[in-house]
Amino acid sequence: MGPVATMNDVAREAGVSLSTVSYVLSGKRTISEETRLAVQSAIRKLDYSPHSGARALASNRSNVLGLMAPLRADVNVSVIMQFVAAVVTTARTYNQDVLLLTQDDAGGLERVTSQSMVDGLLMMDIEARDPRIPLLAKLRKPAVLIGLPDDPQGLSCVDFDFAGASRTAVRHLVDLNHRSIGFIGSPQASLERHATYADRARKGFTEACDAAGVPSVLRACEASMPALTEALNAVLDDDGATAVTALVVHNEGLLPLLHEALAGRGLRIPEDISVVVIAPEDVALAAARPWTAVSIPAHDIGRAAVEMVMDRLNSDKPVEVRLIVPSLVQRETTSAR
Repeated sequence: MGPVATMNDVAREAGVSLSTVSYVLSGKRTISEETRLAVQSAIRKLDYSPHSGARALASNRSNVLGLMAPLRADVNVSVIMQFVAAVVTTARTYNQDVLLLTQDDAGGLERVTSQSMVDGLLMMDIEARDPRIPLLAKLRKPAVLIGLPDDPQGLSCVDFDFAGASRTAVRHLVDLNHRSIGFIGSPQASLERHATYADRARKGFTEACDAAGVPSVLRACEASMPALTEALNAVLDDDGATAVTALVVHNEGLLPLLHEALAGRGLRIPEDISVVVIAPEDVALAAARPWTAVSIPAHDIGRAAVEMVMDRLNSDKPVEVRLIVPSLVQRETTSAR
C-alpha cells in the first residue's frame, strides 16, 4: 500500500495553494468553478480522504494546533479573544482543533509538545526579547509568532504594522493642520516588559512627529478613569503655542471612557479636539460619536497565522515575516483652528 495522500499533495497536483484546497473542502469561501473542478479532480486522482480521523491515523497527527495567548493584567482580553476567534475559525477550515494556553510559562509549551498534543504552535503577545522564543525554536514543531520580536530565531512571524499605524494617524492629523499631538498608549506594565505592539506604536508616533516637525507628548495609561484623567491632564495642560490639539490613543480599554473624560475638561470630539484611535474597527467605532480609527484587522492576522503554520506543517515552505498594512477608517475629525 502506497503513502496516504495529504492536502498538500492535492494542492500540488491541482496547482493551487493549500488554503484554496481547504476552502474547496469546507465551502467556507467562494472559489471559481474552474479551480473547484481542478481540486476535485486532484482529490479523485490521489484518492485523498478529507476525513480528519483518517488523516490523523495515516499521518500520526493530533489535528490540534496550540495557541498560546497569555491573559496578562495589562492586556485587553476582549481584543485578545478577537484574535483567538479568528484562529479557531480558520483552523476549522483545515479540520483542526485549537488548544488554548493562557499562561506564559515555558512548561505549557513543553507539556503539549512532549506529549504530542499539538501538531503546530501559534504564540501571541510577543515581547521584544521574549523568553519563550528560544524554547519554541528548539521544539521541532511548526510555529508562528503573532508579533515581531527583536530576534525571531528562525520562526515565522505575522503582525500588524503598529509603527505604520501610528505614522498613518500622525500624517492624518498633520494634514488637518494640527501642530502639536498627544499620544496615550498602553499601560506602563506593557512598556516595561517591552510588548512589541506597545513599543512599536510609540516608536512610530515619535518618528512621525519628528519627521513632520510637530511637538509631541506621550503618556502610558492604565485602563481606568482616574488614570485616564491623570494622563489627559499631563498631555493637555498647556495653553501655550504648543498646546496639544489632537490625540492618538492606542489602548482599547480607554475607549469607553474617553468621551466622558474629555467632556469633563469641556472638550468635544471633533469640534474641540481631534482623536485617532488604533484598535479593531468594531471596538474603535463603538462610541456614540465615533472618532477616526486606524483599524487593527484581528481576523486577518489570525487567519494568516493559521495559514502560515499549516503551510509549514504540510510542506517545507521557508520562514517568512508578514506585516499587515494599516488602513484609516475616517469618521469625524476637524482641522485645528
